[in-house]
Amino acid sequence: MNQQMSDQWKNILKDIKKELVPTSYLAVRESKIHAIQSDTMVISVVSEFVRNKIMDAFLPVFLGAIQKQFPEIQNLDFVVEEPVEKNSTLDTEYVPTHERSSYFNNPESVDSLPLNPRYTFENFIVGSNNQLAYAGCKSITSDLGKVYNPLFLYGGVGLGKTHLLQAIAHECNESGNKNIVYITSEQFLNQVVHSIQVNTVDKFRENIRRVDYLIIDDIQFLVGKERTQEELFHTFNALYDQKKQIAISSDRPQNELKGIQERLISRFSMGLTVDIYPPDYETRLAILRNKDKAEQYDLPDEVLDFIASQQFNNIRQLEGSLIRVASYSSMQNIQNVTVDFAKETLKNFLPLSYKKFTPEEIKVIVADFYNTKPQILESKRRSKDVAVPRQVAIYLIREMTNYSLPVIGRYFGGRDHSTIIHSYEKIKSEMKVDPKLKNEVEEIIKKLQYTS
Repeated sequence: MNQQMSDQWKNILKDIKKELVPTSYLAVRESKIHAIQSDTMVISVVSEFVRNKIMDAFLPVFLGAIQKQFPEIQNLDFVVEEPVEKNSTLDTEYVPTHERSSYFNNPESVDSLPLNPRYTFENFIVGSNNQLAYAGCKSITSDLGKVYNPLFLYGGVGLGKTHLLQAIAHECNESGNKNIVYITSEQFLNQVVHSIQVNTVDKFRENIRRVDYLIIDDIQFLVGKERTQEELFHTFNALYDQKKQIAISSDRPQNELKGIQERLISRFSMGLTVDIYPPDYETRLAILRNKDKAEQYDLPDEVLDFIASQQFNNIRQLEGSLIRVASYSSMQNIQNVTVDFAKETLKNFLPLSYKKFTPEEIKVIVADFYNTKPQILESKRRSKDVAVPRQVAIYLIREMTNYSLPVIGRYFGGRDHSTIIHSYEKIKSEMKVDPKLKNEVEEIIKKLQYTS
């Protein structure tokens, strides 16, 4: 972390300190920036307890404070970090060491896995956005390596991938005598590096290749890690040949994992691939009601409805908003929580707009802003005066709606999903270096927010 970032983090901690009671702040004050990846900040914390506490109760506080210093950050992720081992000769592939559990020394015992006890199938809210993923994960717990092998699960941050993978481990544990390893790709990398350092590679391979279930979370972090990919490739083959089950999660589909070996991509695609996308209103409301009941917040239905009506990008943001409203009402001793109170409490944390927009409505506003016509944005013209408004409209539709890439493409003359994602990424990246474009997009957002 450079000096500028260090100073920014100090300011973030000052803001967080203002929001938390002293005992809570003491628990989180040792946290620091681990990495920034696109619009996601990864924060290192000193223990699993602190990570869970932040995610359960303080997520909105952290995000609000961070966005003052880093406006581009939309999502937070957390890692538990121990001091980095010195004298490493493998720096090119080594990352700061995270929690090293004993499950490779004793893979037969699922109790040694870092599982969240709440991440079970029973606690997972099934909706249209995740029902196929839920069914796929559920099915592989009964037929070891026979039905869908591997199971490849992908989707954005905070949509329930980790919950489902850990639910697989819980379910298998309850069914008895299954050797299970649940691990993040980063932990897998560290295990490979550590085994090389201490000359126990053969023991590592023996342990990892005699499990019944290998569950790897966030496989995208292995991008560019050639030695670890090599080890995973041979581990995959060994387990697959023995008809052992493999389950993998990623934040993107296989064909977008640039920097992962083609032969691994091919194997990831051999079984069932399922995606999770942001929940619809009904699913968001069900999630909030479930959380409200579990935590005994007893918030009024109209407040839950208000929060559910916001188009949050992920479930962490959704639940974080519920926790913020409940916490603030408790601290202020407010007995009758209203929608107005929820709006005021969440004013800096709500998505871009209070209303739902269609792609057509966004196209009209963008076209008007750039003094052109919506139909022009659908044309094949590539001149800058048409391309920029078209790309801005695509960016905003992607940000402010839940429409899929192919559907968005149909609103722009039938363009394919690769063109849509290119337009989105182009505007997203250029806004970081082009103040004029950033101001234009913000002005359009204001127009959208105040459109009746």
